[in-house]
Amino acid sequence: MNARPRTRLRSVTTTLAVALTLTLAAAAGCDSRQEPDLPSVQEKLRETHIYGQTKLRIGVATNEPMMGELRNGVHVGFDVEIARYIAASLGYEGDQRLEFVSVSTEDRIPALQGGTVDLVVSSFSITEERKKLVSFAGPYFVTTQEAMVPTRLKDKIRTIEDLRDPNYKVCTSGGSTTEAELEKHQVRALVVKDVGDCVAGIRAGRYDAVSSDEAILAGFLARFPTEFEIVDMPFGTSELLGVGVPIGDPALRDLVAFFLDKSYRQGRDGQASPWQTAYNRTLGPWLPAEKRQPQPLEVPKLVDFDDKAPTR
Repeated sequence: MNARPRTRLRSVTTTLAVALTLTLAAAAGCDSRQEPDLPSVQEKLRETHIYGQTKLRIGVATNEPMMGELRNGVHVGFDVEIARYIAASLGYEGDQRLEFVSVSTEDRIPALQGGTVDLVVSSFSITEERKKLVSFAGPYFVTTQEAMVPTRLKDKIRTIEDLRDPNYKVCTSGGSTTEAELEKHQVRALVVKDVGDCVAGIRAGRYDAVSSDEAILAGFLARFPTEFEIVDMPFGTSELLGVGVPIGDPALRDLVAFFLDKSYRQGRDGQASPWQTAYNRTLGPWLPAEKRQPQPLEVPKLVDFDDKAPTR
């Protein structure tokens, strides 16, 4: 009489056991397909050449008003503010943990290659040729190439064709993307070390125009607002400014990209981002069109200092 119920009980028990086994197997299969834990910022930092350094050395310009300038012994400007934000994010907060190194346009790549600096934040345009020599994180700013002329010539130099006129002496900085762009447009340029030398030369009557990126020129216009005018010329290229990193330190490049992206996401979410604060304090009042931080490229997925590791 009791055999049939016991048989039925064994059948139900066996079915449940098989179902449980299949469920556990499926769960194990899901776990095996899950991505591994993300590396943390701290782990990535240990892979960099700066790990354990007491100071971070950053190459900046010292003669580019609003971008990188040494004023009364203090480094100021948009690039300098971005450099301070990156340094603080890497654990080098405060100027006592920072060493700003003056680099000219043509000295930026040699300074990174020779180990004179750990990073360069100095109106450094990202190009394919430069990426063969150094790495870049960014872009953190998008600008265009323009020309600036003294007010006495503002009605005479209005086009690229005017710049080609042999009667006018056009100046630019050596090793810059502007130098190559002028050459592409058959504009003969006199090459000097820095844009500041061009501006000083125009004021002294040695040159008639200077060409560079809009952000750099805006700084000199702010310094000499009644003496110059920026002329919008259709060079047709956008300059993507990036943070220069030694090519042999991909971990440091990843960290800089990560923190630039952190600022970008804060701005996109409507928060007051470090980038926007720096821009409003420096370039903002002097550029004709309002700018927003561009989205950095090739940003790694990392667990931030302040984030918790993702739970399964």
